[in-house]
Amino acid sequence: MFIDRARVFVKAGDGGRGAVAFRREKFVPKGGPSGGDGGRGGSVLLAADPSVNTLLGFRYRRLFRAGRGRHGEGAGRAGRAGQDLVIPVPVGTTVYDDATGEQIADLVRPREQVVVARGGRGGRGNAHFATPTHRAPREAEPGEPGEERWLRLELRLLADVGLIGLPNAGKSLLLSRISAARPKVADYPFTTTEPVLGVVALPDAPGLVVADIPGLIEGAHRGAGLGHEFLRHIERTRALVHVVDLSGADPVGAVAVVERELELHAPQLRERPTVVAGNKIDLPEARARWEGFAAALRAQGRTVLPLSAATGEGVPTLLVEVRKLAAVAPS
Repeated sequence: MFIDRARVFVKAGDGGRGAVAFRREKFVPKGGPSGGDGGRGGSVLLAADPSVNTLLGFRYRRLFRAGRGRHGEGAGRAGRAGQDLVIPVPVGTTVYDDATGEQIADLVRPREQVVVARGGRGGRGNAHFATPTHRAPREAEPGEPGEERWLRLELRLLADVGLIGLPNAGKSLLLSRISAARPKVADYPFTTTEPVLGVVALPDAPGLVVADIPGLIEGAHRGAGLGHEFLRHIERTRALVHVVDLSGADPVGAVAVVERELELHAPQLRERPTVVAGNKIDLPEARARWEGFAAALRAQGRTVLPLSAATGEGVPTLLVEVRKLAAVAPS
């Protein structure tokens, strides 16, 4: 199950209290105060872990606490510090303060860490309060409470290329042809209900990570259909392949619908390097529409290629073009 949102409560450890104690050794006259300091509380950290690929674990556990600091003791013994709690999250997780909406961190590099709740400071023991005129202080500080807050976690997949388009345009079939990924493929809309990643092996070049995003429909940025749930994943992709069903009644209009939804969700996506793939070219009605479709988009300065995800026609040419886009796109 792919879970890309979670809400969790984190509580750092409280600091230990300082001790009130006095030295009473037989041969130490006027021993004085010897209360040690309390230990600091443990902090809560989030760490980007490449071995974790979903926020599913936070569905069953929502409360996380770090260890509290031990109290100070006599003979100047300080309390032990509380143990920090490191919570693994997928690479690509954005962390928000749920109360204010403030972004705390964007964990996009493996093993990157961020402190989301700091442990409380330990209190000072009575040894700190001795003065020449106040030689037997009986006061000590309590430990400070650790920070606590609700966090909102949102996962945005990291991929070189994103496959976008209307439902049933052939994105999943294309991903299954160019990679070892096996997304569900069927002849009805919204077959893909969650993003799927695949790695495309290229000769003499690093492999490309390709994300199949569930189909977008008009109004997706307002919550229509299924793809709106995953629009934010497109923000992480470096280049886009817009898969269009040429057998549909208005393929040029289909391109406009999807791109309008992307722009309404995040205006910067308008500048994302994109190649348009006219799919299902193996069908007679699609081949008949190809020339008019290609001419209309090339007049807009677009890169357009014919494709059949079912037969493999045009796939090698598409991969060459995608490799070029990914090479020049900013990381």
